[in-house]
Amino acid sequence: MSITKETLGKHLTDPAIFCCQRKKGVVIGAEDLEDPSIFDDMVESGLLTLSKDGLTIVQVLGRTLTKDCEALKPIMTEMLDSVNEVSGETCAGKEMTSEGSAGEEITGEARTMKARSGEVYDEKKTGWINERKNSSMIHIEIDKLEGLKLDIPASIFKNLSVSVTEQPEQMETPVMSRSPETPVTPKSPETPISNKVIRTLTKKYYKVKEVKLGIGTFFEDGVLTIGESSIGMALKADPLVKELKIDIISPDKRHIHTETIMDICPISTKVEGKLGEGVSHVLDGVVFMLTGVDEDGVQVHEFGSSEGYLDEKMAFGRPGCADEEDIIIRVHAVLQRGTGMERRGPFAAHSAEDVIIQEVRDAIKLTKEPMEREEVCEDVRRTGRPRVVLVKEIMGQGAMHDNVLCPTEPAGIHGGRKNVDLGNVPVMLTPNQVRDGAIHALTCIGPATKEMTRHYFREPLVEGLAEDTELNLVGVIFIGSPQVNDEKMYVSERLGTLVETLDVAGAIVTTEGFGNNHIDFASHIEQIGMRGIPAVGVSFCAYQGQLVVGNKYMDAMIEINKDQQGFENEIAGCSSITKADADRAILMLKTRMSGIPIEAADHKWNAEVIERNQKIVDEVLTR
Repeated sequence: MSITKETLGKHLTDPAIFCCQRKKGVVIGAEDLEDPSIFDDMVESGLLTLSKDGLTIVQVLGRTLTKDCEALKPIMTEMLDSVNEVSGETCAGKEMTSEGSAGEEITGEARTMKARSGEVYDEKKTGWINERKNSSMIHIEIDKLEGLKLDIPASIFKNLSVSVTEQPEQMETPVMSRSPETPVTPKSPETPISNKVIRTLTKKYYKVKEVKLGIGTFFEDGVLTIGESSIGMALKADPLVKELKIDIISPDKRHIHTETIMDICPISTKVEGKLGEGVSHVLDGVVFMLTGVDEDGVQVHEFGSSEGYLDEKMAFGRPGCADEEDIIIRVHAVLQRGTGMERRGPFAAHSAEDVIIQEVRDAIKLTKEPMEREEVCEDVRRTGRPRVVLVKEIMGQGAMHDNVLCPTEPAGIHGGRKNVDLGNVPVMLTPNQVRDGAIHALTCIGPATKEMTRHYFREPLVEGLAEDTELNLVGVIFIGSPQVNDEKMYVSERLGTLVETLDVAGAIVTTEGFGNNHIDFASHIEQIGMRGIPAVGVSFCAYQGQLVVGNKYMDAMIEINKDQQGFENEIAGCSSITKADADRAILMLKTRMSGIPIEAADHKWNAEVIERNQKIVDEVLTR
């Protein structure tokens, strides 16, 4: 498959390989050369052997072949009438080296790239201005190829210095770069910067020192007492729940056996206003943990089960998990045999647990206990900053894959709607609604990649984007992952239309789990990218979850795997999104929106790539 003229500029320093047999006298053009993006697969399969003596594409374009050549053979100097010179002098009056300038940029979980820009930031004008005289764009014209013209960033030539002359009038797509003193993202000089708070959510936290079972449910002197009678009430929530047990697990008693972990749920209740605004009371230092089996002892799980010793089966401290010092209230449900793999089974267990949690919510609505801390969350409209949106793909395949959206109480069940029942179409929420518990997770996918209810309550990407003063987060879109391909395409197209209507400058797309839902994931990014909107993808892929589909818009990807071998390791919450992942994704998005090229990812998963990218992000954030 020959390379296209549209993608030629991305591969100028890649090896030049003939895609088909070529005869003496051919003037080499893009149509004669194999697409470098498939070299890795060809080398691995034995179809192609690269040579260290082979020339690069930029060296052979427009040259004449002096002898016949077979397909899939590297182009050597002796095959051509001459070679395009790559001995370097200067560009735009500045010394050009393989290092370029302006500092490193985050890449698509690939390698780092340095870029020099034809744009500089002018604080007085609060915007980006073109400084063509200092451009590092390299302009190439090869008259033999019908006047082919290319303008490319100088940084693409990592190990070459190219001799060029300054042609500022040819600069059509300058590349922006970042310096430590200036923002990454461009701003319109015509639009004044202003911030407007749309709504405010206040979360008041109350510390729980001890939890015990007793007569009645109440919260006094830092002690939470749960009435044992609530078990009987919870059993009435759904006839599919045949047994229900509660026990308390303190931080020093975690080396105990647990059935598969279905969910971790925070304890929060509305005191004023609706979800996303007003005041919510939150208990700190305690969470509910739901586990479940059916009457035959079959674990309520799908791809992998987290049964085992609790201290070995949960990634404590992850956003969706219990923290190291949290007290865990375990609710264990036994479901009617055979229903654990149906939507109604897990939903019944969650509904029963929610009855118990609601008693606790009612007990803390009017608490007089001293408040430990207060968190003020604001939905802010940052006019003059790039508009961005976060797209979160959630499970919706109709078996165990479901979620409850917008319940009456934070992280609750009652009053909410399941995304499967809504047709999995995209639903827009405000950042504050997500942070106030607008999602209750019902899915029982692989434990390591599962985003549990507590994850959404403190989602790192929502937190990071909402607080980033360089960006204007317009909202969070939740979209389900249907089972049938036709439905997948239907909801994905609705997403593309919605994102286009929002008139955003960029988007981050995430998905939990892997496999079937990667079809939707790829389609979401394509629907956004085909509308000219830069998109960054965030997913578990690694070794076990390698993408089986892809498209040209998936050029900026964040890997969230935390397992050393790249597997779903059945440790609850292990490979879910963390703050570090969110930091990389946000800086990646800024890089994409700024037009800076992002280097292609390695052919196979490599944990060192993530480490290098994370180091770059950490350095940027500490400046």
